[in-house]
Amino acid sequence: MKLPRRFFQPLATGAPAPFRDLPVKLERMIHFVPPHNDKVRARVPELAGTVDVVLGNLEDAVPADQKEAARKGFVAMAQATDFAATGTGLWTRINALNSPWILDDLFTIVAEVGDKLDVVMVPKVEGPWDIHYIDQLLAQLEARHGVKKPILVHAILETAEGVANVDAIACASPRMHGMSLGPADLAASRGMKTTRVGGGHPDYRVIADPAGDAPRASAQQDLWHYTIARMVDACMANGIKAFYGPFGDFSDLAACEVQFRNAFLMGCAGAWTLHPSQVALAKKVFAPDPAEVAFAARIVAAMPDGTGAVMLDGKMQDDATWKQAKVIVDLAKLVAAKDPDLAKVYDLG
Repeated sequence: MKLPRRFFQPLATGAPAPFRDLPVKLERMIHFVPPHNDKVRARVPELAGTVDVVLGNLEDAVPADQKEAARKGFVAMAQATDFAATGTGLWTRINALNSPWILDDLFTIVAEVGDKLDVVMVPKVEGPWDIHYIDQLLAQLEARHGVKKPILVHAILETAEGVANVDAIACASPRMHGMSLGPADLAASRGMKTTRVGGGHPDYRVIADPAGDAPRASAQQDLWHYTIARMVDACMANGIKAFYGPFGDFSDLAACEVQFRNAFLMGCAGAWTLHPSQVALAKKVFAPDPAEVAFAARIVAAMPDGTGAVMLDGKMQDDATWKQAKVIVDLAKLVAAKDPDLAKVYDLG
């Protein structure tokens, strides 16, 4: 446990001071790129202008004999692209803490491209001790290589133990950027009976009460509602961001959109995109509806200082609804700054 007065002190002499507040960035999608794939990596400079975050994946989906190639490919990708020019975040997902590749990942990447790297995504985080280890190691490497800004840490929630410790993970370090749901590994860790990567399951349902001989209505439920809610509460209570993770069925864009939208409505800032077709979905879903923005802007305009109560369209608006409206308006402004077409639609001045 870090004591309050020491929480924001650098953990190594010469390391940059941690951020007091997270940088304000639009992160509707974290787009995964396999850096060991030369053809995909060659398209990154063009890709960077179309997504909010480019993540070089070094962990799952990279074969063991390609780990070094992925690491070298990520460094080359980072060096060849000016991510700052497009306002695009540069992240990497390192290998798990119990793997033989983790140290080489961090030692190489911080040394070669530490000043360009925004976030390190850490898989299979089980408790605050995992974050403390990464926190200390990053500080030592930043100091050693003269990195000027702190590298943030993003945890993947993909074990039962991690979910049990989600609140402690969220406040483990000032480096914490946020968390993502990792449904596939979490399903295995929990002993869930599904082979799907995210999304619902046709057998997870509720059924209406019987009404004579009439057919009983039934509806599929969301396997991940509880976990997303826990993650969002832990993240927002600690001033960090929550994200939905992967949706593995690229052929079912309708189901992907529904899962993304559920996560967005519950408080997630964005989601992972593993395929180009999911990028457009994330842009559509993780931006507020123009009609919602227009009404929220009216609430904010009617209550400039956020106090009191007013009537709009026959509905009472007060301090609480002003806060809700402010969330929507602030996000719309962030989206408008990067998306000229939505800026015209939102018309926020």
